[in-house]
Amino acid sequence: MRSLTEIRANTSKTEIFRGQIQHAMIAALLTAGACAMLKDDGRSFLGMDTTTWAYITIAVGLIHQSIVAVVFRLQLHFDIMVRLFGDNALKVWAVIFLPFLAARPLLILIVGISDYGSLGGNRELQIVAGALLVLLIPWGMHSVLKYFTINRALGGDHFYDEYLNMPIVDQGAFKYSPNAMYAFIFTGLWGIALLLGSWNALVLALFYHAYIWVHMYCTEDPDMRILYKQN
Repeated sequence: MRSLTEIRANTSKTEIFRGQIQHAMIAALLTAGACAMLKDDGRSFLGMDTTTWAYITIAVGLIHQSIVAVVFRLQLHFDIMVRLFGDNALKVWAVIFLPFLAARPLLILIVGISDYGSLGGNRELQIVAGALLVLLIPWGMHSVLKYFTINRALGGDHFYDEYLNMPIVDQGAFKYSPNAMYAFIFTGLWGIALLLGSWNALVLALFYHAYIWVHMYCTEDPDMRILYKQN
């Protein structure tokens, strides 16, 4: 049985910073690239222009993943959330985490509505491709909820030993990728953009998908190497 207490005792506290300089640098490059690719077509939705919605969408992704990196590292190395909130730590974290997660597809949808049809090209092909990709979202979420559990998706293995010692999931979407949440659910965001034929929404979907892999390689993978003693 792996123990978070023992892992913390045997891990250098300098590991808290591992990958975060790279995280910040890549985030800055992705943000600059996404902003440069956005098109200001003068349209608006709910009284706000498309590019403002797009900037909000980018900001939500940056804030969300920055918060996750800070909380994951402080929890892994200092047990900060459990010290503060005890048995309610994951519930408190869910209240912080889940609204940001839900905001991502909603904001891409808003940008897509505001920017509807700006992508050009074959709309029939975009609709078919978009519909197929959007199906990845409920399929992936079903796999998370049924096989992986929401608490593990929230990073439960950083919080409590019971999640750290759960077996690897290889059912549902996880049968095809151990990172099914990133590989499939975030790909589904492309589908929203394609269904609406929105250039700006597609840029933002690609930004989100690229940036979640930055989280994977700069924050989550180093944590997994500590938690599961990988070389």
